[in-house]
Formats: sequence, structure tokens, C-alpha cells
Amino acid sequence: MSTIEKVRAAQSSLVERNISRETRDGILFALPYLALFSVFLLYPLFKGLYMSFLDWNSFQPSQSTFIWFENYIRMFQDPMFWSSLRATVVFVVLTVPTLVVLGLALALGVNRQIKGKRLLRLIYFSPYVLTVSIVSLIWRELYSPDYGPLNYYLGFFLQDPPAWLNSFTWAMPAVALATIWWTVGFNFVILLAARQGVSPRLYEAARIDGASSWRAFKDITLPQMRPAIVFVTIVQFITSFQVFGQVFIMTEGGPGNSTQSLVMYLYRIAFAEGQFGYASAIGYFLFLVLVVISIINFKVAGDSTNE
Repeated sequence: MSTIEKVRAAQSSLVERNISRETRDGILFALPYLALFSVFLLYPLFKGLYMSFLDWNSFQPSQSTFIWFENYIRMFQDPMFWSSLRATVVFVVLTVPTLVVLGLALALGVNRQIKGKRLLRLIYFSPYVLTVSIVSLIWRELYSPDYGPLNYYLGFFLQDPPAWLNSFTWAMPAVALATIWWTVGFNFVILLAARQGVSPRLYEAARIDGASSWRAFKDITLPQMRPAIVFVTIVQFITSFQVFGQVFIMTEGGPGNSTQSLVMYLYRIAFAEGQFGYASAIGYFLFLVLVVISIINFKVAGDSTNE
């Protein structure tokens, strides 16, 4: 073997040892996370799937019996399940488009050269740092038909202001409005960052070509911000589909279960009635819906990246 070949072989062996050491060190550093992930996420994931095929006995789990797909069949025959799903879809329809459009409008407005931009950013984002319990309690007081400030001021214009959270018509829109006020700051920050990432040279070229503001918005702003818009749309859809805290605190699912979300129904089935097998089946239906949404997210985001 020549000297050059010996040097190359030594270098190759050294590189292999370095890669092996880096791999070993990486695995060691990842072990604590993998342990937590397995105990608190992976194990419950498979345990929930296992429970969804059982008539689960909470007091004596070993006495639980396999009923296979009966929980899933029961789910699709359960009128309360469909009522909860319908209420959830209504909430999603009320919140997701509004949150995306309003977040985009706020981001584009603050991006302009106006006075008080820092103050506006603070105002728009501040509600998002509050917890769901605080937001729900604040808005429950605002909606109070007896002493709430909203109905007090509406009383100057309306003879009989609506009892917001006690109304079949207005309860879900009221919860949606509180959610929009609370979470629009997240979309605002993401979309503002995306707008500030658009190169000013694109707009300079558009102005030279005589493009109007609307044309620049349609042909430059929206295409450049598309990945961020897709991201916040899918995130808001997933989040809204899992709504629980707001309806639990503000309406307790009422009136007449008109605001009972799917997650709230799951909670009641599991912890109020102790039917953990049936609740697991509902949870896996929700999980499947979220997986489909995630696949759509990757598909749309991938298409926007390849354009």
C-alpha cells in the first residue's frame, strides 16, 4: 500500500470514528427526551387505542372486556356525538376565517410607517399571554345580562339586549368572539414576521412597472406570505377543533348542549360517566381528523414551496 493510500485510509477511519462518537453522544443526549416522550406521549397513545376496543372497567382494569369496534359503532349512532361535532364545526367556521383575515389585516396595518407601531404590537399581542381561564372569566362578566358592561351600553340602543351566554342563537358566537380577541395576537405576530421578510425590492420593481397597491398586494404580498398564511390557517383549525376551556368555563356546554364541543363531550363521557373506552374512541376520531388536517397542511405547504 502506498503512502497516499495509507493516509486516505487513516483519514477515512478517523472520520468514521468521529461520526460514530457523534452518533453515540447524540443518542445519549436524546435519551431523557425519548424517555419522557415514550412515557407521557407514546404509551398513552397506544394505551388509548387499546382502550377504545374495550368496555373499560375503571375500578378493575383487568376485568375489562374486548368489544372490538362497538365503541366506534356507538359513536356514529350517538346523537350527542353528532351534536357536539356540529357545535365544534360551527365554532371552527366562526373563528378560523376571522382569525386569519383579521391577523393578516393587523399585520399589514402595523407594517406601515405609522406612529405608535410598538404600542399597537403590544396591544394586539397582550391578550394572547393570558390563560384560558382568565379570558373566559373576563368575557363571562362582560356578557352578564344583569351587570355586564356590554348589555349596559347596548341598553341605550336596544330595548331588550340578548342574554348572550344563555341564548341558543348567541352563545356560540359570543364564545367565538372571546376566542378571537384572545388568540388573534398569535396570527398577528407570525404574519407580521412573514410580511417583514418580503424584500422591498419587489415592491420597488412593481412601482416602476406601474402596478397599483392592490396589484402589488395580490401578486407580491400574498404569494410571498403564502407559507405563513397556510401555517396559521391549519394551526388555528386544529386549535379550534380542540376547543374546550372557553366553553367549559363560559357556558358549561349550554344552553341545551348547543355549545358543547367534541372535546368537552369526550371529557364528560370519560370523567363524569366513567366510560373511558367510549371516550377513547371519540378521542381517536378526533386524532384521525387532526392527522388528515396535518397531511393537508404538508401538502399545501409543499406545493407553495415548490412554486
